[in-house]
This record gives sequence, structure tokens and C-alpha cells, in this order.
Amino acid sequence: MEIDLDSLSRDELVKLRTKVEKAIRTHGERERRRALEAAERAAAEHGFSLAQLTGVPGVRGRKSPLPPKYRNPANPEQTWSGRGRRPDWVNAALADGRALSDLAI
Repeated sequence: MEIDLDSLSRDELVKLRTKVEKAIRTHGERERRRALEAAERAAAEHGFSLAQLTGVPGVRGRKSPLPPKYRNPANPEQTWSGRGRRPDWVNAALADGRALSDLAI
């Protein structure tokens, strides 16, 4: 593919340079993704998942959510696993003088 650079304006050249630099930076990741997809297809043709063959759990899956450890007494549908940022309802209960153990399931 040959591009006539002399016919492009300065703005077009700058935009082209930006696109080329981004393509170069992301090339490795695109190739890795293609290779992973090809490996997954090959494993599926033989009736396996890539995770089963590599012994690496969740190669393309998400981790299952952690079981809840705490429940909002005012709204039992709201739970928290104890990991990550505390939900507002936990912060409100702690501000009201309740202990975290009071919210435990």
C-alpha cells in the first residue's frame, strides 16, 4: 500500500502519524488476542476449553463473585463480601455506632 504523502496537508500528516503510532503500540496486543482466539478454537475442536488444557482456571472467564459476609438489616437484598470499597449502607451503619459484626450474616 503506497500513500502519496506529498498530497496530504500538514493536519492530515499529523493525524496519520498519530494513527500509525497507535497501531504500532497496540500491534502486540492484537496479535496476542488473535493467537488466544486461535488456541481457543483449536481446543474447542477437540472438545476442551483452553483452561482445561492449560490448567489455568478462568483463561477467558470471569471469577465467580465472592459469597456475601454482611447484609443490610434495613434491606436484606443488599450484601457485601467484605472485599473492596465499603458500600454506603455499611458506612452509615458504622457511623450510627453499629459494629461490623452486627451486620454479619
